[in-house]
Amino acid sequence: MSGAKQIVAKPMIVGQPALIVVDIQKGSFVPRPPSSRLEFMPDAVERYTRARTVVDAAREAGIPIIFVQEAHRRTMVDFGRELDGSESVHCLEGQSGTDFAVEELGMLEDDYRITKRRYSVFFGTDMEILLKGLGVQTVIMVGGFTDVCVHYSFVDGHQMDYYCRVVEDCVSGSSYRAHDAALEAMEYLQAGARRSAQDMVDAFAAIRQQA
Repeated sequence: MSGAKQIVAKPMIVGQPALIVVDIQKGSFVPRPPSSRLEFMPDAVERYTRARTVVDAAREAGIPIIFVQEAHRRTMVDFGRELDGSESVHCLEGQSGTDFAVEELGMLEDDYRITKRRYSVFFGTDMEILLKGLGVQTVIMVGGFTDVCVHYSFVDGHQMDYYCRVVEDCVSGSSYRAHDAALEAMEYLQAGARRSAQDMVDAFAAIRQQA
């Protein structure tokens, strides 16, 4: 008999959920600029567009939605070590691509919005204060990059003892290889973390019916 421990996944949603939309901004819906040093998954726009279905379902169910924007000062004083690797200058304040994707995601005036200077949605932001105020136990993430901002946000959420889920067909990575590896790493941390957009839409519909 094998001595391997059987992994039992927790329920998809535990307690109060919140949807975190990570860095789906205006620039997410246009081709990458020639100056970008990053690869780019060719179906990224399709993935970000699909995220709108999850946003809409969450809104109909009364689930809190937190839109996160990466933005850097034009002096670039807050990039830190971010440009030491594969990334070129990006998301400067005042550039059209840095703006929240208000129309594309159907954002409302009173939606929760957070601006961050680093990869993780928790680093140097009031995300933790907001989640605690909302009584959130499960955080559900869509957006990009799978292998950078989503992954690092997931890890921080995991270490803060949130139940973390990633909608794998509503996130896009810097490459398919990096995207797949990041999803595997997140699933390693929490069994059952990887979910589809349809899973989430169905779950939110069930919550709406119970309300």
